[in-house]
Amino acid sequence: MRILSVYERYFARLIYGVFAFILFAVLALFVFFDMLSELESVQGNYTSLVAFFHVMLQAPTRIYEVLPIAVLISAIYVFSQLASQSEYTIFRVAGLNTRQALFSLFKLAVPLALTTFIFGEFIGPAAEQYAQKIKLEAVGATVSAGFRSGVWVKDRDRDNSGEITRFVNVQGLKADQSIQGITIYEFDKDYRLRVIRVAKEGRYQGAQQWQLNDVNETRFIELREAAGTTAQVAAARDALAPDFRAEQVLFPNMVMHSELTPQILSVLLVTPERMSTLDLFRYIRHLRDNKQDTQRYEIAFWKKVVYPLTLFVMVALALPFAYLHARAGAVGVKVFGGIMLGLSFHLSNTLFSHVGLLHTWPPIVSALVPGTLYLMVALSALRWVDRH
Repeated sequence: MRILSVYERYFARLIYGVFAFILFAVLALFVFFDMLSELESVQGNYTSLVAFFHVMLQAPTRIYEVLPIAVLISAIYVFSQLASQSEYTIFRVAGLNTRQALFSLFKLAVPLALTTFIFGEFIGPAAEQYAQKIKLEAVGATVSAGFRSGVWVKDRDRDNSGEITRFVNVQGLKADQSIQGITIYEFDKDYRLRVIRVAKEGRYQGAQQWQLNDVNETRFIELREAAGTTAQVAAARDALAPDFRAEQVLFPNMVMHSELTPQILSVLLVTPERMSTLDLFRYIRHLRDNKQDTQRYEIAFWKKVVYPLTLFVMVALALPFAYLHARAGAVGVKVFGGIMLGLSFHLSNTLFSHVGLLHTWPPIVSALVPGTLYLMVALSALRWVDRH
């Protein structure tokens, strides 16, 4: 039994052929504008050739972003051509109804949805991280160089006294994933400050172990615990006397156990929207364990899950154009309408992410609303053209 019928293979040949051309054209346009923007940063070791390589490494992410729009434009063009030449009318006379046509298009969209998933989950994030590393090595900068206060991360650990909480400030994450300018504020289980640790550099040793170099550690010791005489205890309880004493120790290097890993810190290299779902899941779990806000990353996670499914919405939006004959408008006008429709979907997808973040909507709702609305528009349009 054949997987695709004759008319499905005909549709596939036309749509895939036009899709390849549209995708190349749109991608070339994005690469051109990205290169123009990147030329402003060219200086020193960051030459035009390195900038071009950086932009080309970002191309897989661009492919992931424009795939639904390219599918919509190519499908609209194909169906507009079929309508203008009355070919689709012949298919309808031969017994092809709207439901069969829509189901056939969904089958043709499956390989494109898988392609979108592969680019969004594997190729795009890996290439994006490598692109950022190349740029950082060339300009000799760090990830957080643009932030005056660096980057703050919460961490948890355990020692002999019980659970401890750390607030870690990192001034820079280098391309080799070493961290610089580290300040660690360590609290006990009652959230009393007990150690301030300042290190020049840190390198990950594996097994949740970090080696810190040039460490200046300030310890705060409670006098009540250190007091050995009744007089000292009374003095410690005096409101005018200090409750703690500070002790400063210098270490050339030390090993610190931490839940933080380079994989968690690597989120600084890539925006949440350009991370893989696995990396997003890991970072969301880390934030939840440390009782931090996860909404932005959860919205990005669900958008990554839903995004390949938008290919099915795009082909559903394109099918009504097959029912509009030449007298209803030229093919060029329909293609222009398809471009505007695709851009409006892209903009609304971004808009609902920000609106959902502002109004604290459930992340899955923020991710599903744009696709659901456009699917309803597509099905309503199909019902209207089928009746008229």
